[in-house]
Amino acid sequence: MTIQDSGFMMEDGVSCLPCTPEEQKRIVSELKNESERNLKEGNLYFVISSSWFRRWERYVGIEADGNLNQSSDSRLLNVTSLMVAEMPGPIDNSDIVRNGSDCDCKEDEIQLRTMLMEGQDYVLVPQKVWEKLHEWYKGGPALPRKMILQGVYHRNFDVEVYPLCLKLIDSRDESQSVIWLSRKASVSELFQKVCALRGIEQDKVRIWDYFNKRKHAQLFASNKSLEESNLQMDQDILLEQVDGHQSSRFGMDSTGNELALVSMEPSRSSFTIAGGPALANGHSSGYKSNLYPGSSLGSGLTDIGDSFDAYNSVRKGETRGLAGLQNLGNTCFMNSALQCLVHTPPLVEYFLKDYSDEINTQNPLGMHGELALAFGELLRKLWSSGQTATAPRVFKGKLARFAPQFSGYNQHDSQELLAFLLDGLHEDLNRVKQKPYIEMKDADGRPDEEVAAESWKNHKARNDSIIVDVCQGQYKSTLVCPVCSKISITFDPFMYLSLPLPSTITRTMTVTVFYGDGSVLPMPYTVSVLKNGFCKDLLLALRAACCLKTDENLLLAEVYENKIYRYLEVPLEPLVSIKDDEHIVAFRYQKTGMEKTKLVIFHRWQEKSTSDYLKSGKELFGTPLITYLEGDQISGADIETAVSKVLVPFKRTHSLAKSRIGKENDFLSDGLDEPCSSSDANTVENAEFEGTLSMDLSLRLHLTDDRVMTFKPLKKDALFESGKIFGKILRVVLDWTDKEQELYDASYMKDLPEVHKAGFAAKKTRQEAISLSSCLDAFLMEEPLGPDDMWYCPRCKEHRQAVKKLDLWMLPEVIVFHLKRFTYGRYLKNKIDTFVNFPIHTLDLSKYVLNKDGQSYIYELYAISNHYGGLGGGHYTAYAKLVEENRWYHFDDSHVSPVNESDIKTSAAYLLFYKRVRSETVMETEEPSQDHSIS
Repeated sequence: MTIQDSGFMMEDGVSCLPCTPEEQKRIVSELKNESERNLKEGNLYFVISSSWFRRWERYVGIEADGNLNQSSDSRLLNVTSLMVAEMPGPIDNSDIVRNGSDCDCKEDEIQLRTMLMEGQDYVLVPQKVWEKLHEWYKGGPALPRKMILQGVYHRNFDVEVYPLCLKLIDSRDESQSVIWLSRKASVSELFQKVCALRGIEQDKVRIWDYFNKRKHAQLFASNKSLEESNLQMDQDILLEQVDGHQSSRFGMDSTGNELALVSMEPSRSSFTIAGGPALANGHSSGYKSNLYPGSSLGSGLTDIGDSFDAYNSVRKGETRGLAGLQNLGNTCFMNSALQCLVHTPPLVEYFLKDYSDEINTQNPLGMHGELALAFGELLRKLWSSGQTATAPRVFKGKLARFAPQFSGYNQHDSQELLAFLLDGLHEDLNRVKQKPYIEMKDADGRPDEEVAAESWKNHKARNDSIIVDVCQGQYKSTLVCPVCSKISITFDPFMYLSLPLPSTITRTMTVTVFYGDGSVLPMPYTVSVLKNGFCKDLLLALRAACCLKTDENLLLAEVYENKIYRYLEVPLEPLVSIKDDEHIVAFRYQKTGMEKTKLVIFHRWQEKSTSDYLKSGKELFGTPLITYLEGDQISGADIETAVSKVLVPFKRTHSLAKSRIGKENDFLSDGLDEPCSSSDANTVENAEFEGTLSMDLSLRLHLTDDRVMTFKPLKKDALFESGKIFGKILRVVLDWTDKEQELYDASYMKDLPEVHKAGFAAKKTRQEAISLSSCLDAFLMEEPLGPDDMWYCPRCKEHRQAVKKLDLWMLPEVIVFHLKRFTYGRYLKNKIDTFVNFPIHTLDLSKYVLNKDGQSYIYELYAISNHYGGLGGGHYTAYAKLVEENRWYHFDDSHVSPVNESDIKTSAAYLLFYKRVRSETVMETEEPSQDHSIS
């Protein structure tokens, strides 16, 4: 079919309204901005497949955003399609919807595939944007989703991409149906939908929460939301008819007699709030009726029978603390963190006793005590249910209410949940009811002991809870101004320590350096850098290898399909984002060039058979060259002169310069083998070629756009004002004819070496292993603050990139180490699977603690949160030790199994939980523990 800018003919013969790509881009941008200005609950958004939407973005000239979650393969596919930005065709959502759904759903109830990720698999567009796109391109299917309001204190808007899916079981004929409703919908709306679907009057039905095929609670038509009713994704609900004649096997007891179905208040835990097992046939006496007047603390905190015998006393001889947690839909991150916390001895002891007097319902920073009660109830349930898996539905409901970022059923980070939970529990249990105002004082040269004690006293005056008692330590932070040498010392509390993972394994990387001033032929340099390093490390290595002068800079870029795919300008961009099969170049230029207009030169073979310059860039070849243009006004003649100057080293007449470079596969195999002086020796002085510049040669140059899709002949008398050039970048395409090929050797611009090419005899690198102590050393290392995190110096009255040094001053009873396995870059998120060798017994932190207060700083491991797999598709589990029997167990959601102590050290370890070993027991701990083999 013929593609035109003004419109196109769809396959069904329907012609769209004329609209150029530029107009589409403008209209969509304006509609998006209008939608953002009018955010409100109930607004409609539409889900669109990312693959189609990227094609549309490329067509209208929107740059690809280098999605963080894209794999290398998919990124290359996107770049390939970038080369030919054709019209995207009809909207196609077929790759994100379920095929052959087993439910009788209407067209507007087509459901998405599970586990889709926003940005990677789909995008969300406002209703008016969807209507425009559908008007222009047709296609579909339409996937509307409503915006809902989340949270209690920090209200934020969220598009409910996955509505709540409930499986309706009709007790009359045992038929099953699927119902989709917003989790913010009321129970009354659920009744209406069920009755309409099954053709039954509302006053003749009874609906039960039928989670795990067991009756938990009867649902009553009200304004209570489905989320507040603790209904979970994909769970069952049971429909019963109550006309006095209909009965079913769902309402029968084991003898076949019909049961009397009565509404009953869910019972409380088998432990009372005061601790200890309840009496009266295993039912709790409940909370104190006058404990929290006017609050909803006692409402909906438990589910009757969330697990079989969950509230009954543990059978004789049965081990406590071995209950698993059911996965409620991508909640393994939550289950892993919870298992570590509910096996923390001081917390277990605290929550199994009466903690009601410490519930702080008035704290504006807390959750009215509801989070603490939900956690305490869950802990009691896990320690009283023997080995029966528990469904943490109530806890998840509270979590979603107070922390909307954890709502829904997407995968999250167990460390982020742990941080929120520890802070939330602290505020809910804060013994300080009225926080006093305290003005912090500067150290002013006072002794560290005095300043630290004062800071801790001030902290405790506002923060006093079991979490502070058990989990909070104190570190010393020192900042030094690089200009005036002002020293600022503060002592701050911490709840956990996030440790970087230093790499000890290097990788070799080959980068081809091009000279922006046209003085030297391009030369590859192979350098060694840390495998888990950053672009700044690569630049430092290249500076040394090519003897970069103090007034020069390097600009890193990735070349793909004869275009610059991306610039690597972010110093902290992880090197793992650069794959071995990619082609990386560096452009060497004067630092003053940063202020000038950048000229990017693309190369294209000029076909003899056509003079059509509006063709797509399929004929591009070689590596783009970059130079800088002088002056506020730039003419076409200036551009042509700059291009000629950059091409000087490639002239075939200068064989001497080429022979000195030497080629192996057109390039040196290792730039480090050449002494630094060789760069100067190979330099071709500009004056030498002034007489040979072929000013008679009229280069065929065309102005182009950032996608190299439009071509406009460059005239010598054309003028460009530097200040008005968008992004201060001009792009031209040089058409190579036979004349250019005779004069210049283009082979130096082609066949770039890959970043790393493995040899045939290469051996597999052993798995990298580092110690926990090396991670601590890296955490405590002195380092400058980042440009985005500068410190305001009170003496200079300016923000400065100060040097920061952390030291541990006081350690808590329980210390949590967070191993920072996830690195985030502009184009990639990556997980570091490095094995960290951590001690199980006698972790001695004495040498790291500045405060010598006589405390024991020997710690023993008791729990681990593990993360397996990569980003977006990983899985969390936990290892926890039952102290009473001195044995380790593996908690994988509902499944719990014993594990040998020797097997708990893996490269999946993500959070490490240690408890202090008292001095009198240190000698016992140092003894080698008995190995508990698994039978």
